[in-house]
Amino acid sequence: MNDRAPSDLPLALSVEDLTVAYHSKPAIWDIDLGVPEGVLMAIVGPNGAGKSTLIKAVLNLIPRAAGTVSFYGSPYEQARSLVGYVPQRGSVDWDFPTSVLDVVTMGLYGKLGWLRRPGRRERDLALFALDQVGLLDLVDRQISQLSGGQQQRTFLARALVQDAQIYFMDEPFAAVDAITERAIVKILHQLRERGKTVLVVHHDLQTVEDYFDWVTLLNVEVVASGPAVEVFSPENLQKTYGGRVSYLHDGQVLAAGD
Repeated sequence: MNDRAPSDLPLALSVEDLTVAYHSKPAIWDIDLGVPEGVLMAIVGPNGAGKSTLIKAVLNLIPRAAGTVSFYGSPYEQARSLVGYVPQRGSVDWDFPTSVLDVVTMGLYGKLGWLRRPGRRERDLALFALDQVGLLDLVDRQISQLSGGQQQRTFLARALVQDAQIYFMDEPFAAVDAITERAIVKILHQLRERGKTVLVVHHDLQTVEDYFDWVTLLNVEVVASGPAVEVFSPENLQKTYGGRVSYLHDGQVLAAGD
């Protein structure tokens, strides 16, 4: 793990003046965001705050009304090989007839090209990624036969096999079992220890400080972004969520707002 403070590190992701609008209504508005290399960051905010929209706009999956995005100083088109993405599980067609191993191997197509068939090396890389997420015994299982937690771990393995520098994960903990959650947390921390940058859309306020060292609080606009010890405060949560927000901190219930 890099010993330098995040503020001393180069930016893995830089977002300036980013706006996305649906039917003339902003989904995210004038986003400025700098994410240092090697941090594990939660993107937190209420429903409809634009968390998934932010990730999709950064990855060119939806059009932007305004703004610029760069990865290590380069636009996405030039930095595509540096980026890994785990979408929301509900956005995937799990009835598509393919195996767990095939799905994970697809993560290598960006480096292989679509015309070159995966060989033994690619199979070994995919098997290693599946071993990391605890699915080595399910390599030949059809994805339609997987549980929700197994599906999520399959897509995590597909991202891992890319060996990216910066990862985006859209609610990887949503509706998964405790075993899967622990497996994901372990992998997130391993990625950080290897100097990777990871951005995670997250909804559980109770676990933010345990899982992440960096936080961006979002409600259409960025409310605050920085180290969790500085940013994840009752005052900022009240600004983000409005009203009263209660969450556990060191065994105590803290409340933001009235």
